[in-house]
Amino acid sequence: MKKAPLIFLILSLSTISLIAQNSTWKSDQPHSKVSFSISHMVISEVSGRFNDFEASMIQTKDDLSDSKLTATIKVKSIDTDNESRDKHLKSADFFDAEKYPEILFDSKSFEKTGKDTYKITGDLTMHGFTKPIVLDTKFNGFINDPWGNMRAGFKATGKLNRKDFDIKYNKIIEAGGLLIGENVDFTINMEMVKQMSRPIVAYRHGRLTGRRAK
Repeated sequence: MKKAPLIFLILSLSTISLIAQNSTWKSDQPHSKVSFSISHMVISEVSGRFNDFEASMIQTKDDLSDSKLTATIKVKSIDTDNESRDKHLKSADFFDAEKYPEILFDSKSFEKTGKDTYKITGDLTMHGFTKPIVLDTKFNGFINDPWGNMRAGFKATGKLNRKDFDIKYNKIIEAGGLLIGENVDFTINMEMVKQMSRPIVAYRHGRLTGRRAK
């Protein structure tokens, strides 16, 4: 009977420790960028970006390994600095933004590969197809901002073949090459903010009580 309180205390502390390790991070869009590039007429590249996106990460370990990352990109926010080209990219020839308005990423593994490097593997859903991709990621560190927030910075790079997602539009130029390349290189610069716990205040039995919630 005397051991029960001790066991209960150990279990309670273990639970508290587990909860404390779980932190949620959200992307800070004004300080983040999702960009891409693709070859054009063999001799050059066209680059662009998506201006509307959000990402969320659940951190379970201090070294960030085994974290869970999800992201959503709004297709209609594509921007290549050319209005007519952007309109074409949103059409059924390419992304078909009306039918498939979002690009989704859902991580399956978050593997530490070096002191500040990670390999994030996950499923990318685009244009109605879901395929695995790998993000080679560099962690740029944590910092406290002047407003009391904890921030983290990441840079991820990767490559995909647009034909894997049934985006096949192309033309053959006079020199014999393809107008648009098949492989797309992308770079994600992401600044994330740790979501702070906030008090939830309620009345219980006529008394003011409070607890912390994430």
